[in-house]
Amino acid sequence: MPLEWKPDVLGDGYEVATLDLRPDDEGAVVASLVRYVPSAPEPVRPSRAVVYIHGWSDYFFQTGLAEYWHARGVAFFALDLRKYGRSLRPHQTPGYVDDLSAYREDIGAALAVVRAEVGTYGRIMLNGHSTGGLVAVLWAHHFPGTVDGLVLNSPWLELQGSSVLRHLSGPAVAQLARFGPKTPLPNIDPGYYNRTLSLDGGGEWTFDTTWRPTPSFPVRAGWLRAVMTGHAQVARGLSIQVPILMLASARSLISPRWSEEMRAADIVLEVDQLARRAVQLGSHVTVVRIDGGLHDLTLSARPARERFYAEIDRWTAAYGWG
Repeated sequence: MPLEWKPDVLGDGYEVATLDLRPDDEGAVVASLVRYVPSAPEPVRPSRAVVYIHGWSDYFFQTGLAEYWHARGVAFFALDLRKYGRSLRPHQTPGYVDDLSAYREDIGAALAVVRAEVGTYGRIMLNGHSTGGLVAVLWAHHFPGTVDGLVLNSPWLELQGSSVLRHLSGPAVAQLARFGPKTPLPNIDPGYYNRTLSLDGGGEWTFDTTWRPTPSFPVRAGWLRAVMTGHAQVARGLSIQVPILMLASARSLISPRWSEEMRAADIVLEVDQLARRAVQLGSHVTVVRIDGGLHDLTLSARPARERFYAEIDRWTAAYGWG
């Protein structure tokens, strides 16, 4: 059955298609592929494409990112993974998987659509943010030859507090996940990050608070074990052979108390730790730190945002994508 593209919630130029996946223990499962196709007098088949993968308790709404890639002649797609955003169904536990390898089906289905769009010799890049960055690097490691590059926006490559915390907490999380995988853990999200982003909180952005709630979706034991397993794989070293650009804020500011300085820092992950882990991903890794960057660099204040895009321009030019 041919894929059915429908108008997306983001409005003009955005379309979405539902990708049917294998059911799991909760029932039917889908992923959602969004594409940016603004009207053009003479549409041209693209030879390059980017597939964006969002982070935890999130979905694709970063229209500036789509416009950036489109302006450079690159077809833009965004994947809302199973149980997130456009793919979340009433019978499902939001964001839940007990193994990150489950996303191989989502990414594989999306790449099949994109490959048909760009042709056999077209080039495809994954653009992952936070948990989506972790998912993207694991895909590129396990399925060499399927993508031609990675752009990582603050990828979640290690547990906050370093590998020591992962080793100490791992057995307890594994035990809880074994007997109660969907047990919610204490939610420590005070809502500061969404405050830095939302128009109502002094930021620049509007988004669906059902799909990106405050506080975030409950973190569950089985999901955290899956993420920690992914972190352990990264810590052992991956062998990704395509060029990788990893971008993160110049500093982190993780605190239980609100500060206006949080509007110019990563208040979700420890960026120095991400930078150290990034060099273990493969043989061609570029690490760039962005002054004033938020956790999602595409949603930072304009100066940091412009620097973020300028660095991607420089990197893509160096590797023949410009």
